This record gives sequence, C-alpha cells and structure tokens, in this order.
Amino acid sequence: MGIFDKAKDLAGKHPDKADQVIERTGDEVDARTDNKHEQHVDRAQQAARDRLNPQG
Repeated sequence: MGIFDKAKDLAGKHPDKADQVIERTGDEVDARTDNKHEQHVDRAQQAARDRLNPQG
C-alpha cells in the first residue's frame, strides 16, 4: 500500500477532517498568491474532494 492509498483510506475514515485539510490548504494558497489563482485553487479543491469521496 502506497502513501496515497493510505491517505485515501484515512480520508475515507475521517471525511470531515479531510475536507478541513483541503479547505485550509486552498485558503493558504489563496492567501499566499493574493487570490490570483482562486479559480484554479477552487477546482483543485473540488477535484481532491471528488477523488477522496467519488460517491459524493
């Protein structure tokens, strides 16, 4: 089992915490880039959520 498999497994067990991490990470990127790439960050956040929880 690779590191990404382990991360996905943990995210499946704790989806609320995984979503918090995704949100905080995106907020940090937005803050450091003065929201210049906000649309890209939002899409990346949604892609991460979809990847960790494909059923919705």
